[in-house]
Amino acid sequence: MIAGIERRHSTRNRPQQNGLAERANRTMGERITAMLSESRLPGSFWGECISSMRKPDVSHLRVWGCTSYVHVQQDKRNSLQPHYEKCVFIGYPAGYKGWKFYNPVTKRTVDFDERYFPGTSIAQLDAVPSFACLPEPLQTPNDTSSHSGLPPLQDEGGDNHFPPACPKTPTLSASVPPEEKPVLPLPPLPLIPPFIPPVTLPQLHPPLPVTPPTAGAPLEPPHIPRRTGRVRKPPGQWWKLKQPDLAGNDSDSDDEAALLADSEYCEVEFAGAISGADPQSYRLAMKSPDSDCWTEACNTEIFNLEANGTWELMELPPGKKVVNSGWVFKVKRLADSSIERYRARLVGKGYSQRPGFDFTEVFAPTFCPASLRLIITLAAREGYKMRSVDISSAFTYGELEEEIYMRQPEGYHIGSPNMVFRLRKSLYGLKQAARQWNKKLQGVLEGIGYTRLRSNSSIYIYSKGDIKVIVPVFIDDITLVSKSDAAMASAVSELSKHFKLRDLGSTKLLLGIQVKQDRSHRTISLSQEHYIKELLECFNMDDANPLSTPLAPGSELSDIIPSLEDQAEMKSVPYLNAVGALQYLATMTRPNIAYAVSYLGRFNSNPAPAHWLAVKHLFRYLIGTTVPFRPDVHVISDHDFFLLWQ
Repeated sequence: MIAGIERRHSTRNRPQQNGLAERANRTMGERITAMLSESRLPGSFWGECISSMRKPDVSHLRVWGCTSYVHVQQDKRNSLQPHYEKCVFIGYPAGYKGWKFYNPVTKRTVDFDERYFPGTSIAQLDAVPSFACLPEPLQTPNDTSSHSGLPPLQDEGGDNHFPPACPKTPTLSASVPPEEKPVLPLPPLPLIPPFIPPVTLPQLHPPLPVTPPTAGAPLEPPHIPRRTGRVRKPPGQWWKLKQPDLAGNDSDSDDEAALLADSEYCEVEFAGAISGADPQSYRLAMKSPDSDCWTEACNTEIFNLEANGTWELMELPPGKKVVNSGWVFKVKRLADSSIERYRARLVGKGYSQRPGFDFTEVFAPTFCPASLRLIITLAAREGYKMRSVDISSAFTYGELEEEIYMRQPEGYHIGSPNMVFRLRKSLYGLKQAARQWNKKLQGVLEGIGYTRLRSNSSIYIYSKGDIKVIVPVFIDDITLVSKSDAAMASAVSELSKHFKLRDLGSTKLLLGIQVKQDRSHRTISLSQEHYIKELLECFNMDDANPLSTPLAPGSELSDIIPSLEDQAEMKSVPYLNAVGALQYLATMTRPNIAYAVSYLGRFNSNPAPAHWLAVKHLFRYLIGTTVPFRPDVHVISDHDFFLLWQ
């Protein structure tokens, strides 16, 4: 034994006693046998097989002549100059680990390793910067006739596929006669068709054979395939975020039709939003099978707002701007995904508000997920009870400080077309609505003895003797955490004097998270099982087979800009939507997918089909781990670790 190391030999014909080395020998032996058999070489070349069995790394290879952007080092520029220069890739420098580039502006070559290749596929070679101003040719006064027979670069009567040459500046002294400065003409360049960006069409048919027209027959114009008339509508209420003119239209359907006609916004997707079966406009709600339920929900919303004194009906004063109104529909569900009620909310389209006129301050505090988990942990350890309260139409309790006029909602217009609502209280959708509601709630809670934390302005604490109540507030969702049922009941009673609320009792669902508390064992479990199921249904992954890992083993996704074909394919893929929804899941209850989501988020700017496959791989992992918590722990070990543990 030397330095605590004991040397032992395995028993004869017992390879399992040295499993690690024997398995490595078997792997190498199988590869050597396969390579020798395929190449039909003798066994004496087994050493070369070992040194060649690994696939060489060719990730540094690029297409010669492609466009590239070279980083300009900090000492070569000031803070206001561009950080990259557009160059052409021309090869690999000898003795350096990097690439060689040519700068057409400075006419210099540079060797550098910090670069950005926007694309290296064959389809993108036409994107190489065209040199409209060619370098000055060599001027040889003694040789004027050796190339005199070459045709000129451009024929005046022919088609010109090149940009016009830049005017030359005189480089020799003016005293030299023009006839002594013959210029060596350049040979004609090969005709390259101009680069035309590809057009993505829903269906592309192979071109039909073209027969030459007969003499004297009129030429027919070429047939240009037209775009499909079917409208592609992304999920969610993305169309409400387009900013129309301040005067606006009078209905959601007009806004929707105008935006759907804009192909640019057909590609907009918002992270974290899950599209369900909720109607996206008043017109769609009235045409849905549940139109009676939505009509009743709209009537209830209008009645509550009028009873609260939210507005005053009047004619629009001259010179005043008006804010558009809209409807937002949502099916409220319980913790078991059953329908609780149909919710219709009248909102103001705050994007048409003018800063400095219609609003000033807009900030409203809210707690972070870490604060919520800390409060839940404290409740589990101390055996506190959790009780939820929902404020009905919370934002409408905030008092407006600005003069705002809003159009009457679709389906409920009264009087002449010039009749509008003068808003007296805040409304959902307005820029300052959350701030005004938070100020109102703060005044009420501080009036009944609660103190707001300095470190987190959305958490209030009541402390008197042995009675302690913690109140985290997330917009209009209020949760009370305390040991005393009487203290929580008193707080609910005081809040009901100022607001119309619904006492939801013991907390079962909080911000879409299922909460299960076992006070006898001092445990609280959080789950987003229903959220995951809705997520899988939204992205058509609910029938996929489950997987056991968040990412494919050994997966290395590339950050190289995808080709034009891949970019066109990814335009219809909701990559940002999926990553945003997964990010919310990882932040709230699933830290086991945090790395995978963070890794996929690196490619949000330019995702490729390979990245989308990785997202679907993560969805399949969620299928098999909808409820990841298990009371028992199973550990799987290899043979060596098992012997060491024994």
